[in-house]
Amino acid sequence: MPITLNFELNDQDLAHFKQAAERSQQAAAGKSNEEIVACAVAMLADAQKVHIPDFIKDRLLRLDDMIAMVRDVAWALQEEDKKRVLSALMYFCDPDDVIPDNVEVLGFLDDAVMIELSVRELKHELDAYDDFCDYRSSEAARRGVDASTLGRTDWLDGRREELIDRMHQRRERDLGIGYGSSSGYASTGRSSYVRGWRPGVFKVS
Repeated sequence: MPITLNFELNDQDLAHFKQAAERSQQAAAGKSNEEIVACAVAMLADAQKVHIPDFIKDRLLRLDDMIAMVRDVAWALQEEDKKRVLSALMYFCDPDDVIPDNVEVLGFLDDAVMIELSVRELKHELDAYDDFCDYRSSEAARRGVDASTLGRTDWLDGRREELIDRMHQRRERDLGIGYGSSSGYASTGRSSYVRGWRPGVFKVS
């Protein structure tokens, strides 16, 4: 019989994870963008080899979205925005996890917490990218083509610029808010299991 567990991280708990993130950034110093992304991809690959609870899987899907955001040629993140995402991905380059990944069931719990904190920090980036992917998927369906084949056509560029501008405006408005309450893994209330096409690597069975 399944059970539901809720837990809250206080300021001291958050400070602990912040220190872990800072340590990871130091460990990742000197790594290229490609190496940082590869670390996160490798972690997702390891996670798919073992059983993980759904609430962790949900967060790993959001990590997959962050990776896709950086890799997606059509989205083409500006350098400053890309650095914000890569900074969050650096945690997964640190071999000294808070909880070792090989611990059964809960091995990826600390990774899920770090992803959750990153989702809060990257809320507007993720919102904009989700909207872009939904738009691309609907346009692909309208045209009767595979979404993965759509490149940076004029209509895609126009929608992308609109979403990027809105993302920047919202981020500037909310600057300094902090973590706040749990964001969940889908800021708009949608399930990440149903999402617009993106060049992701994490597959849900």
